Amino acid sequence: MSDRGKVFVALFSGINVGGNRIVKMAELRSFLGELGFADVATYVQSGNAVFRAGRGDAASLTRQLEAAFEKKWGFHSRIMVRDLGWFERLVKENPYPDVARDPAKLHAYVLERAPTADEIARLAEKCTGPESFEVKGDVLYLHAPDGLGKSVFANLIPRTLKVPGTARNWRTVLTLLEMAGQASGN
Repeated sequence: MSDRGKVFVALFSGINVGGNRIVKMAELRSFLGELGFADVATYVQSGNAVFRAGRGDAASLTRQLEAAFEKKWGFHSRIMVRDLGWFERLVKENPYPDVARDPAKLHAYVLERAPTADEIARLAEKCTGPESFEVKGDVLYLHAPDGLGKSVFANLIPRTLKVPGTARNWRTVLTLLEMAGQASGN
């Protein structure tokens, strides 16, 4: 970590969906700045933020952000905080490199923890359509050939896997990696 701090990405879940739980990105950037984070940037309205923290790791920053967020906005948002190295591995370990050219058909679910073998097996039993998935650590990669919106399986993932997480399409993943890399000077 440089003396300027370490770069992190925060993925907010359940905000700005269907006109509910509205959080303006300018307010989110201001909020993160008020918490002492630097070089804050957001990407699209679904709650993606890149920032630099002078201290703390992903787990402690997650707890800090979730508590402060709920206090400010009055509702809970599950937040996944990951560092730049984690995002680099996410992209490097993509088991569907040929699908990455069509980012609407590839999604990464950032999970709170790595699922157990039993949890993955239970999910695999439900994967009977055109979709395919692979779990690597705390990431579930989903190839949805007809897109996420038409995927019946995608809707089954949260309640079948029972590991909290939040999904991002591949375009968002790549953009956040680029933003974090620029913020770190890479």
